[in-house]
Amino acid sequence: MRRIFTYSYSRISVIAIALCLGFAFTNSFAYSQSDTTYLRLLKPKQPKSYFKNNLHLVLPPLKPAVISTQKVSVYKPDDKLLNNVQVYPNPVTDQINLKYDLSRYSNVTIKIVDVLGNEIITPFSQRVEPGEQSFSYALNGKLTRGFYFIRIIAGTESVIKRISVL
Repeated sequence: MRRIFTYSYSRISVIAIALCLGFAFTNSFAYSQSDTTYLRLLKPKQPKSYFKNNLHLVLPPLKPAVISTQKVSVYKPDDKLLNNVQVYPNPVTDQINLKYDLSRYSNVTIKIVDVLGNEIITPFSQRVEPGEQSFSYALNGKLTRGFYFIRIIAGTESVIKRISVL
């Protein structure tokens, strides 16, 4: 009696699992009729409009067997434009040397300002290409002894460094 009971419950459980799997598969397939034959087609998981707007980078069109020379530059709006600003030697005697890195093309202005914030000299104001840049400026007695600030402005960012002139 016990065997009959287990066999009958095992058959019922196998049929129930098969029915559940059958219902699960029928929900993921779509049927279309053409000339009295049914073809099973997979339903797309997401609508097509979902896939169109996920790529934030616009790439140039690609053609087979053509080498593209177009550069694609990717930058985030939160990236810094002006990096690694160095002023040397400090204290300055006759010449100021600057090094800085730009992440993209920008207008760069270098100003020498006194302690009160009055602009003394603007030795440089040009559009500069990205990369590591260096700048040298000979003082030739244009500044008296004391403390000054060098203000480097690139786009909307600025960096201020303190120098002392001997």
